[in-house]
Amino acid sequence: MKFLYVFSIFGLLLFSCDNAQKSMIDVSKIQTPFVVKRFDQDFYHSNAQTIASVRKEYPYLFPGNEPDSVWLRRKNDSLSKALFSEITKVFGDFKEQKQALNQVFKHVKFYYHNFKAPTVITLQSNLDLDHQVIYADSLLLISLDTYLGEKSDFYANYPTYLKRNFNKKMLPVHVAQKMVAETLPKIAYRVFVERMIQAGKLYYGVQEFIPEISQQDLWGYTPQQLQWAKENEEEIWKYFVEREYLFSTDKELKTRFLEPAPFSKFYLATDNESPGQIGAWIGYRIVQSYMKNYDVSLPILMATSPEEIFKKSKYKPER
Repeated sequence: MKFLYVFSIFGLLLFSCDNAQKSMIDVSKIQTPFVVKRFDQDFYHSNAQTIASVRKEYPYLFPGNEPDSVWLRRKNDSLSKALFSEITKVFGDFKEQKQALNQVFKHVKFYYHNFKAPTVITLQSNLDLDHQVIYADSLLLISLDTYLGEKSDFYANYPTYLKRNFNKKMLPVHVAQKMVAETLPKIAYRVFVERMIQAGKLYYGVQEFIPEISQQDLWGYTPQQLQWAKENEEEIWKYFVEREYLFSTDKELKTRFLEPAPFSKFYLATDNESPGQIGAWIGYRIVQSYMKNYDVSLPILMATSPEEIFKKSKYKPER
């Protein structure tokens, strides 16, 4: 497979134009009132006299029957104190993030009229980086210590491709991802092309909920990785077709092309130049092609099966 390395500024401009058009959706009159509860502050400012009231306010964050003394020791250990200090520096009063979340919620309600914004709970998980955001119906839990910036010393031992997700600008993106995921049918698709398109639907939905988002932030790619994906779209598609991957149920394809990774695994000398999740990116391009032909509402798109999207998309990779 011959991959191209010519960087196309024109391609990036096309992406920017698409996003600019989507940002014309007027959500200014949509109301999505919600409350932000700073559990991180309430807990770390508590003491022996006030911890009981904090536990009463947030019972779902105090599992088990451990006594107050155990929780007080936990909040006073050196790592916890250092993390809380950094959270305070990075986020302050959380006003900027609240405004960003409000915009996400407005766009969700634009498409899903029965949507009610959840209560936002900010917390400190002591670096539970696998659960940065949890969306459970009426509650949205956000671990602020997982968004301290990719250069933070707390993340020094993590690979670069993951650390890009530990920046506070990604917080609303991850919230949008969780909300889009709730709109997708809970079906475990087994065929590779269906898995690609289902993943592509997720990213398409995030773009609708955050229309001003750049493609770089949408995918967590570097500019070079994003351009690589665009310039090699036809070759990637040929690779999948020629190896008869599209209708394969091989679980390894999910690991190679759909899960977060430093690069996608073609098992070629050029693998290091590729971004991870390239299969999801191809799925997103198929969804884009489908929407150019049908332009259905977002709820209908989310409910449409990947098989139907693929058949009707008339997808042709860009040369």
